[in-house]
Amino acid sequence: MTTAPAELPPPAPGRLRLLSYNIRSLRDDRHALARVIRACEPDLVCVQESPRYWRPEGQAAWLARATGTVVLSGGGRIAAGPLLLGRLGVRVRAVHDRLLPKTRGLHARGFATALVEVADAAPFTVTSCHLSLDADERLRQFGLLAGQLRYAGPGVIAGDFNEHPDGPGWRSLADRLQDGYTVAPWGGEMTSVPENPYQRLDAVFATPDIEVLACGVPHGLPGVTGADLLAATDHLPVLAVLRLPAPGPGPAGR
Repeated sequence: MTTAPAELPPPAPGRLRLLSYNIRSLRDDRHALARVIRACEPDLVCVQESPRYWRPEGQAAWLARATGTVVLSGGGRIAAGPLLLGRLGVRVRAVHDRLLPKTRGLHARGFATALVEVADAAPFTVTSCHLSLDADERLRQFGLLAGQLRYAGPGVIAGDFNEHPDGPGWRSLADRLQDGYTVAPWGGEMTSVPENPYQRLDAVFATPDIEVLACGVPHGLPGVTGADLLAATDHLPVLAVLRLPAPGPGPAGR
């Protein structure tokens, strides 16, 4: 379903663009992928399935250069695939990547998490995640996500949840956080698969103190072409525009 207005809310103090994207280990058309990311003009990119077996640091560095961003956290053995990229104005105050407990025979999974700060806004936590295909393991991972919101201030969790919105883990997270597309639908809803989107597996969640202004697949956004979306990877990206709370008088965290 597409509900997009032609334009996103324009830049403003305290306003942030966050993109979540499963890039399938850069196995597809990486130049199409870079064009999509650049066209979305994100302040932050929550990447899933960044390369982790062949030169992972070099591959992450290539993606950062190609998209005009820098690596903030993740992408290594601890995060096990998730990666955080940000524009130059994003400052990292702390990194809290986490390798998750692993079920024998299943892929290693992790979270890429950083406490970051942008101008005219309070520091906030951002986590990129890619949850298990196994239902029982995935439900446990949903339960661990709340622990990544390590501070009393605002936070965002974005990623490929490998679950539909009516699943138990998704519902438990949506009971505590705002599901961006549900709160402020913009663009497309379904994220898999690009040639015939029929399910929503990818999402951006935000704490109640963040205002979600728009969220969805960026169909029709200037510079984002259907050909590039098809060629880039096997998921569609989710773009969210968020208004962060103003900075408070004291230090963030607890």
